[in-house]
Amino acid sequence: MLVLQNISYLHPNNDLLFDGIHLAVNRQEKVALIGNNGAGKSTLLKLIAHELEPSEGQLKTEAPPYYVPQIFGQYNHLTIAEALQVDEKLKALHEILNGNTADSHFEKLADDWTLEDRCMEALSHWQLPHLDLRQKMETLSGGQKTKVLLAGISIHQPELVLLDEPSNHLDMSGRKLLYEFIEFTNCTLVVVSHDRTLLNLLDATYELNARGIMVYGGNYDFYAKQKQIERDALDQDIHGKEKALRKAKEKERETLERKEKSDARGKKKQEKAGVARIMMNTMKNNAEKSTSKAKSIHAEKIGGIAEQLHELRSQQFDIGQMKFGLNDSALHIGKVLLTAENINFSYQAQWLWNENLSIQITSGERIALKGANGSGKTTLIKLILGWLAPQQGTIRIARNHSVYIDQDYSLINNTLSVYEQAQQSNTSALLEHEIKIRLNRFLFTREDWDKPCMALSGGERMRLMLCCMTINSQSPDLIILDEPTNNLDIQNIEILTAAINVYQGTLIVVSHDESFLTQINVERTIHL
Repeated sequence: MLVLQNISYLHPNNDLLFDGIHLAVNRQEKVALIGNNGAGKSTLLKLIAHELEPSEGQLKTEAPPYYVPQIFGQYNHLTIAEALQVDEKLKALHEILNGNTADSHFEKLADDWTLEDRCMEALSHWQLPHLDLRQKMETLSGGQKTKVLLAGISIHQPELVLLDEPSNHLDMSGRKLLYEFIEFTNCTLVVVSHDRTLLNLLDATYELNARGIMVYGGNYDFYAKQKQIERDALDQDIHGKEKALRKAKEKERETLERKEKSDARGKKKQEKAGVARIMMNTMKNNAEKSTSKAKSIHAEKIGGIAEQLHELRSQQFDIGQMKFGLNDSALHIGKVLLTAENINFSYQAQWLWNENLSIQITSGERIALKGANGSGKTTLIKLILGWLAPQQGTIRIARNHSVYIDQDYSLINNTLSVYEQAQQSNTSALLEHEIKIRLNRFLFTREDWDKPCMALSGGERMRLMLCCMTINSQSPDLIILDEPTNNLDIQNIEILTAAINVYQGTLIVVSHDESFLTQINVERTIHL
């Protein structure tokens, strides 16, 4: 159904993204394509969708793929019909129905008389029953745009479907529809996602990394177990190489010590025997050459082991090296942070909530804030932070140190470098080398310190945010996370999860990622 042979791709600036990629997906197989941010997952989908051309290699598909990309506003200038690529057929249909029976209209329609009905049925299935096909995409939310493109699957009925982060902007009801589609469809699927609930519905997991594509014959849970086995084996290999390196260095030292003692004894014997000076110089030179040769042999062996050890360590990822230090909130557990009584807020003279809200939040709680798109989650966050005042009811907020982290990590200043951003959080009077040590723990090496924050990926921005919070002398009393996993790969979700799980302050999370909410031990839900 889908075959990639020796695929390579160069960016327009000639930087190599990946090389020698091989991939085969059978008919009706459902596979996940995962990998770290920047590995090239989205680019690979665009190559399969024929939106990009490979620099080398061959790509074969039995049928044209249907592609649902990540939504970044690229369809805003189109109508819904144009985004679904049905506009020309619909125009032809309406011309015919209005009595214009030109052959060109029949050719465009190609006997697809049920097209408009299928469009409306598909949009209705994806919870968009009231949309007009002539409506501009720019009038829709991110979740609605995704649903429009997902509706196109049942309209076009393709054999091969490519999905790039399809659950990112969907609320829980939208995700449920997506999960049902993935579970029951007969389409061949290639899905890029970090949504672990979704990934567990797929047949196989393909990991894209610097060595190519590694195939794991199971869903995400199976993949995670196999990766842990690989990590354990890698740790054993590293320990083995470290032991071999110590032995090689010890052997070198012992050999050179024996050689020096032997040479010293030989010299004393020669002096006692009255060997001529010229002969002694010759023997001394020979001894030095022999010592130099021995050193060279040992250095080559040690260098080889050290190089192998460096290669193994480069494959190792250890969350444990990141010292999060987010456990010293100044507020005692159970202190009342916020009390809201019968609050509401209106937009354009319409109340946001049908019933007024009354909530209390105490220090140390872990709360999920849930609701459909447009239910007022962002407004409630602004009320909790004191950025808005309720237009009805009262709200009392105890003095606290709060941090609001949105899905774009926009607290990061794009005009600063990575080091400058870290330095801005330096309320502990850390020295420059101490800040750089912290940055290194969060995977920002010497090459990254001068990188502009504007150039950072979502995962890098998240790691820099966490690093800055550890540099700050006081942990926040309240952290509010707004869809924090949307732009993160799986590795960075693991980093974020580990950081949150050592944090002892109050946590409010807006997320549709049920797996993430479970892993961070959310204990209470506010439904809007």
